[in-house]
Amino acid sequence: MNRIGARLRGDTSADAIPVLLVLAYLFVFAALPMLYAVALSLQKVDMFTLGSLAHPFVGLKNYVRVLSMPAAGRVAKNTAEFVSLAVALQVIIGLALAIFFQQSFPGASTIRGLFLAGWVMPALVVGAIWRWLLAGDFGVINYVMACMGITRGAIFWISDPHVALYSLVIVDVWIGIPFSMLWLSVGLAAVPVELYEAAALDGAGALRRLLFVTLPMMRGTLGAVLSLTTLFTMQQYDLVAALTQGGPSNASNVAQYWSWQLGFEAYDISGGSAVAVLTIAVIIPVAIIFVRSTRLERQS
Repeated sequence: MNRIGARLRGDTSADAIPVLLVLAYLFVFAALPMLYAVALSLQKVDMFTLGSLAHPFVGLKNYVRVLSMPAAGRVAKNTAEFVSLAVALQVIIGLALAIFFQQSFPGASTIRGLFLAGWVMPALVVGAIWRWLLAGDFGVINYVMACMGITRGAIFWISDPHVALYSLVIVDVWIGIPFSMLWLSVGLAAVPVELYEAAALDGAGALRRLLFVTLPMMRGTLGAVLSLTTLFTMQQYDLVAALTQGGPSNASNVAQYWSWQLGFEAYDISGGSAVAVLTIAVIIPVAIIFVRSTRLERQS
């Protein structure tokens, strides 16, 4: 804010116009909806009183009510498992692919560019495609696994409560790997080659160079990728809506989709807002980690 004020007081006030426009955009389309969701979570609101600006204030009763629902524990467990597995796999596989494509071989740039195809596709489209691929009776995945002798019978990826959540993880990882790979490729390119050469002269193998040279030098990049993939995974509503709709019996339901179910299917506006606010409360520390990681990356 001090920098913005200094620019406004200076002769280059025209430079502050884009900053003010960005701040206005964030205030209207990010801050206001967030504050409105917080206000709704503290009031008693349903579909009949949503159009009114005056609602009875109930404090934290909506939070207590939502957290005491039978589905709350299952949704919280699913969300933690879904996010942790998806983020870990995205970063690990993305790092492995970034290291692989750092090698010089014909077509490396072209193949790496093809990975972006899945990332730029809308999640609803990706979910619809994978819903056909993961179909239990005629899906391509089951057919390929049966031909390879991996499975004997069909796996009902979407309708089996023991497997449905992992189907979401698989598809989310497929979507997120290109982003992790590209960002980590930039971090790898910034590591000085002299460090690898010195480590090789000291007798360090590939694994030791990865653990003691690559990862420490990429701590800022890794922190940024971990936080961003967590943010993207936490807001992955479209994929759940297209693939499993949180079923069967909440087996694959996560917080972001449950918030929509409460608000727009059960018309429990206050309860859905409370779940959304709780999700935001989890996202804020992750966003802080991202900001600090980017600062660390600039300083390194």
